Amino acid sequence: MKIRLKVIVFIAFAIQSAYAQTDMGKMDYLRDVTSELRKEWPNNRTINLVFHGHSVPSGYFKTPNVNTLEAYPYVTLKNIKRVYTSAVVNVITTSIGGEQSEQGEKRFTEEVLVHRPDVLFIDYALNDRSLGLERAKIAWEKMILQAKAYGTKVILMTPTPDVKEDILSPKSELSRHSQQIRDLAKKHEIGLVDSYRLFQKIAEKEDIKTYMAQSNHINEKGHRVVADAIFDFFSEDYK
Repeated sequence: MKIRLKVIVFIAFAIQSAYAQTDMGKMDYLRDVTSELRKEWPNNRTINLVFHGHSVPSGYFKTPNVNTLEAYPYVTLKNIKRVYTSAVVNVITTSIGGEQSEQGEKRFTEEVLVHRPDVLFIDYALNDRSLGLERAKIAWEKMILQAKAYGTKVILMTPTPDVKEDILSPKSELSRHSQQIRDLAKKHEIGLVDSYRLFQKIAEKEDIKTYMAQSNHINEKGHRVVADAIFDFFSEDYK
């Protein structure tokens, strides 16, 4: 009986956690954006993808090296352009290494929305451990609400790994922040790229360190994992 109950609880948790990414991502969350991406000159326009966060979207691998073109924002651009050959797409990184979400929220209007994002990606959880869950939630929700009011599609990112934490432990700080991000995506009916869940699955089968440039920064292989998950929002019609 106890085993059956655990199975039921696990299934319910998995369904809740996957909701935002599966339902929102696969049920045409970016339909308006992908429709614009398919248009050809002279009917097309520039699509702006803005990546807001910390060192990982900024392209830091082994600090102080910054591998911009191998980081997931630009790998995402490459993936999109392979499919949408007539599209004009800007990838804009407003991320800053070492920053947490309260700092990112303070400059959100002047440094993020000014770029008129069609799609906004938010990735702050690695550094939000210094804030704690409550303060991080407030900052994330402020950015989410501002972006939605502006008319931007928002996709939240759960964190990539830090090998100093046990990625398979539900009690780890990153695990708790990941769940909060999933809950925010569900609450606000926006997109979710669950990087943390993807790397948990990888860690069950192989050494996660092969995806890391240093303890808290993924390498090129790790960035491809994240970029491929992002591309799911753009590739539904082509699978």
